[in-house]
Amino acid sequence: MGYDVQVLKSYEWHQLSDRVRVLSIADYNQDGILLIDVNGRLIMNLNDAGDRGWGRFVKTTASGYKVSFLLKLAGHGDADMINFFDESGNRIPHLSGQRDPVGQAVGYEMRHYGARYFIPFSSMHQYQRADSIWANQYTTRLSEYADGFDSSIGEILPAFVRYDCSKDTWREIEPPRSSVRVCQPEEFGDNWDDPLDADDVKKLQQYFGSIGHLAQRFDYLNFRVGKRDNVIQLGKKHFRRAITFEAPRNSLMTAIDYEIFDDLLIANFMRTTMHGAATPGRLYPDFTPYVAKYADTGRARTEEELAEYFLWYRHQAPYGYFRHALEQLGRRVTVAAVDQDSRIYRTIARTYHFLQRL
Repeated sequence: MGYDVQVLKSYEWHQLSDRVRVLSIADYNQDGILLIDVNGRLIMNLNDAGDRGWGRFVKTTASGYKVSFLLKLAGHGDADMINFFDESGNRIPHLSGQRDPVGQAVGYEMRHYGARYFIPFSSMHQYQRADSIWANQYTTRLSEYADGFDSSIGEILPAFVRYDCSKDTWREIEPPRSSVRVCQPEEFGDNWDDPLDADDVKKLQQYFGSIGHLAQRFDYLNFRVGKRDNVIQLGKKHFRRAITFEAPRNSLMTAIDYEIFDDLLIANFMRTTMHGAATPGRLYPDFTPYVAKYADTGRARTEEELAEYFLWYRHQAPYGYFRHALEQLGRRVTVAAVDQDSRIYRTIARTYHFLQRL
């Protein structure tokens, strides 16, 4: 298109002008973060990324700045697939409905990274489709960011703000709030009564059958489209685990054709049901990362490709990656042994975060 493009190597500063430089980091979860130095002030744009081994590097970098900003997703957790149903057809309530104080989580993140300011970020989405607007009850209002926040940690700035990096002053921009217009699925080519044809089912089999990890964890995937079930067989052993996705044909096949299944997951109009030994309400760690992150975006589908894939990211930051891997192992063991909705799990989580702060 005529642009002069430069690919930024991870963990290296790139000077853009006399007073602006940037450093980007790509991680194995196909998330990207950007550190921006503007006239000696640091902006940590973490988007919706969780620490995948780069957290200590970011924290160490931030410690060299007197003025730093943290921009990061924070809220009640709806920025993911939350449209889960049990096998009786009842929607499974999401934890975001408990409305835990957002300010407590914000304070933890600010303290962890040593940020002076926090700006709500990656969190202002709204649902507009008639078949997903139900999820607006789980979004986070801007007024909630102060709930439970300890002001001794730092300051939460407005979501829309202009900051002067020479005078260290700021003012709120106050854009008009966008209204929600309820859109019918048909506006996007989605008719819930349209069934799949034979070619569609073949595409589904090829797409999911090429992702080797799925066959090790699931017997089959069922796609209920136009009120008809279409079973995609995966495993040859009896793990008693399966998933049913109910979605309109157009959006489903668009996600398959363009290999962007994550967009369909987070849109929250597709209904998801876990079967057998598959944990209700959980597509992690065996489905979403392997499909949406490693395969679609990372282009790693087979076991051999995955091994090469993780080796590449491990070489980017060996110590951080190893430390993160140990933490993830501990979390998986805990999740397997303790219900994540229980008081015991929350106590363990609080203790873990307390030890991290120490």
